[in-house]
Amino acid sequence: MKQNKIIEEVLHEIEKQEGILSRREAMKLLALSPIAAGVLGSASVPVAAKASSNAKGKIVIVGAGLAGMATAARLTHTLSNPDITIIEPNPKSVSYQPGQTLIAAGIWKKSDIEYETAKFLPSGVKWIQDFVVGFDPDANKVRLKNGTEVSYDYLIVATGLHLNFGAIKGLEGEITSSGENEIVKKKLGKDGVYSIYFADGAVDTYKGIQELIVKAKAHTGSEKLQALFTDPDTAIKCGGAPKKIMYITHDLLSKAGVRDKVELIFCPSGDKMFGVPEYHEAILEQFKVRNFKWEYKTNLIAIDTDKKIATFEKKWLEKGEYDEDLQEYTMVVKSENVEKKYDFIHVTPPQKAPDVVGNSPLGSNKGWVPVVKETLQHVKYKNVFAIGDVAALPMGKTGGSARKQYGVVADNLIAVMEKKESLPSAYDGYTVCPLITSIGTVMMAEFNWTAKPTPSVPLDPTQERWFWWLVKVYALKPMTIYGMLSGRA
Repeated sequence: MKQNKIIEEVLHEIEKQEGILSRREAMKLLALSPIAAGVLGSASVPVAAKASSNAKGKIVIVGAGLAGMATAARLTHTLSNPDITIIEPNPKSVSYQPGQTLIAAGIWKKSDIEYETAKFLPSGVKWIQDFVVGFDPDANKVRLKNGTEVSYDYLIVATGLHLNFGAIKGLEGEITSSGENEIVKKKLGKDGVYSIYFADGAVDTYKGIQELIVKAKAHTGSEKLQALFTDPDTAIKCGGAPKKIMYITHDLLSKAGVRDKVELIFCPSGDKMFGVPEYHEAILEQFKVRNFKWEYKTNLIAIDTDKKIATFEKKWLEKGEYDEDLQEYTMVVKSENVEKKYDFIHVTPPQKAPDVVGNSPLGSNKGWVPVVKETLQHVKYKNVFAIGDVAALPMGKTGGSARKQYGVVADNLIAVMEKKESLPSAYDGYTVCPLITSIGTVMMAEFNWTAKPTPSVPLDPTQERWFWWLVKVYALKPMTIYGMLSGRA
């Protein structure tokens, strides 16, 4: 989509909201915001700049999602004679995963987020369409499923993560957001059990919400129908998504006139709504206004899909023995299993690094690739970098994070290739979560490792705004697909 057309679509929607924000004010906000700046500057692929480095070496990138492709594009712009190979089995690896919430809301279709890998392959980059089944960083090689080995001078790990539905008793499978998912769909996407964390699952979730509406309309009992929303005890991509789908379900139920017949309960494994206190408090208030229920430290461990019963491990702390030296009680973790009946349950699966990465010398005891969090360079192998969901970072498993990371990886990799003593670029942990609070409003939660709001425009970031909904629906996808994947946004 061309730059001017994108801007005009956003402004056309803005003009329909009379008396709230003028076209001039909206343009000013778009110009100020680094989130929306891509609409103005990078929605159409810009003219290539002159390469600035003559460094040479064979670069292998494992994974051709947004992070891997964007890094490849940036490197091709910067190196005068790039030698880059991408290894990726999926012909549709370049999917716009943030759009999966919009699919579940009935706003987009699956085709709106799917893209052919080949169409975004930077000029001159070689593509090996196969699986990596082994990493040998001591020999600077990776092994492919077909048995061949690919050597490299420099490696970028951009594999993304796996959705480990099979870690929940009663469900099966470990998949990625796009690709084969038949094993998962044996139990998921029907009979009240849904997940937006993969593209087909998002399609099914919208259908599941419609089925819940039909059931609610026919419901005459005194007890409300039960809709549960889970959040696991692992790191996850898009930490706001378990709440987004709850807000969306609430909105669709309300529009259908049956919200009063359904209890919406959020079951997070943690003890807060958001790691940034200001956003945590804002979400709590939003939950109260919508009459949501929530139970902290409640982790889904099993589902009986026939009986429609979910089992959660509930944890809490109790006082133990008194320590005379410290003059305080030791705190003992207690737990019990709690069963909950459901009519609808949204499952956010436990998530992990792919075993081929986590069990390799590149992995850590938790699977993720350990990197220096500012430079994204591997802590042991200095010719290896990791980016995106697979990197072991304190936060930042979002597309917005990867958009800030890929330039850092490219700059620092080139510095290593040029034998420089220090690395020039640093990632500050910037993460953005466009938290959908209704079909029409978004709270744009921006933050970094300070765990403080870092708003990109002079507006209270804890407030839900229709303006950010327009940016979410109209601007972020073209900015990402045509800006980030050009290596310039």
